[in-house]
Amino acid sequence: MTRDTASPHPAAGTGGETEPLTLLVDRDLFRAFQRCTWIIAHETDRSRLEIMNEMVRDFLIKHDC
Repeated sequence: MTRDTASPHPAAGTGGETEPLTLLVDRDLFRAFQRCTWIIAHETDRSRLEIMNEMVRDFLIKHDC
C-alpha cells in the first residue's frame, strides 16, 4: 500500500523533507497527472512521493535546470 499525504514528511531515499509544490494546470492535465501517478504507484509498488520526485527531476533535467 502506498503512502499518500499532502503534509510534509521525511522523503525516503532523498535525504530531506518534502515541500509542497503548487502547479496551476488545465483540469484535463490535472486528472491525467493524478491517474498517471496512481497507475505507476500501483504497478511498481512505489510511493506517489517517489514518482512525483522523479517527474520533477526529469522535467528539470530535460530543461537543463
